Amino acid sequence: MLEVDIHLRQGDFRLDAAFAGSDGVTALFGRSGAGKTTLLNAIAGLVRVDSGAVTVDGVALYDSVRGIDLPVHRRRVGYVFQDTRLFPHLTVARNMTYGAGRRPDRQALAHMASLLDLEAHLTRRPDNLSGGERQRVAIGRAMLSRPRVLLMDEPLTALDVALRAEILPYIERLRDEAGIAIVYVSHTVEEVTRLAERVVFLDAGQVAAAGTVDDVMGQPDLMAVTGRSAGGAILQGVIDEIDADAGLARIAMPGGTVWAPDGGWPRGTTVRLRLRARDVALARAAPQGTSIANALPATVMAIEAGEGAVVTVRLTFGAQTVLAHLTRPAVAALELAEGHQVWALVDAVALDPPVRLSGAPA
Repeated sequence: MLEVDIHLRQGDFRLDAAFAGSDGVTALFGRSGAGKTTLLNAIAGLVRVDSGAVTVDGVALYDSVRGIDLPVHRRRVGYVFQDTRLFPHLTVARNMTYGAGRRPDRQALAHMASLLDLEAHLTRRPDNLSGGERQRVAIGRAMLSRPRVLLMDEPLTALDVALRAEILPYIERLRDEAGIAIVYVSHTVEEVTRLAERVVFLDAGQVAAAGTVDDVMGQPDLMAVTGRSAGGAILQGVIDEIDADAGLARIAMPGGTVWAPDGGWPRGTTVRLRLRARDVALARAAPQGTSIANALPATVMAIEAGEGAVVTVRLTFGAQTVLAHLTRPAVAALELAEGHQVWALVDAVALDPPVRLSGAPA
């Protein structure tokens, strides 16, 4: 268990952030300049903190009341930076074991190299590796330092789309096997949805929202950060059918079922599905003779008019929340009001493949 309560001032910027995270990934999310990296540095002991406390599994790394302020090397905090910071003159093996002490655990190195698919590269030097391979080495080095907690500061930001897709499965493996709290800074909704169990949304140094991914990432207020086109909801369910010929998987949820592109997970897997508000249309009656695969029975909870032509309609689908972006004329034409029963229409091809929920069997 990681417990953080940090208060510090740097010039005109003030950071006041408190949150708790257990094993698995807690994502720090927010605009550039919100204080995400500063918060990581405070946990690691790299910046001066005015007051507060940082505790990992009951061990105080910092506590202003008790006068505890462990130096960086005694905190046992693994840190993966945006740039890999590898030593160019050392081999992959020596880079990975650099923080492990004079007698690195060879068995631990072998396990980590296997986990990150680096066995064939242990004798190579960083200049002979791809960007994705270098980032995996940096992750392995952080983990072989035997950290109490792992901090990851936008580790994929310098990689192109293909390399990001290459690295994400390794971070998922690490999340599922490490058994420690991981604090992951990101400004990408896709990364947060795929990796995290909890989200801390920072805005100008303050915690604007904190909770599960499902709760936080579905808040309309976050659209100012994610952009309206990325706004939406996170749904959770269990794969109960796979249509291999069509390349689709059916996901059972409390309110009904949703067809989505097959992500390769077997039946019975608990998954998370991102439903963008821009991809949801509404109907007052059950549709007939349409190519749209998903018609979800829902109830209008709220109608929230923003700037411009777009109106956000908040719906309940079973016990979960769905958002839809409609134009003002469309809302008027449907005569929508709170409490109305509607059908949320979503084409399967508009959805990303579902991602396996952390801890769910593969």
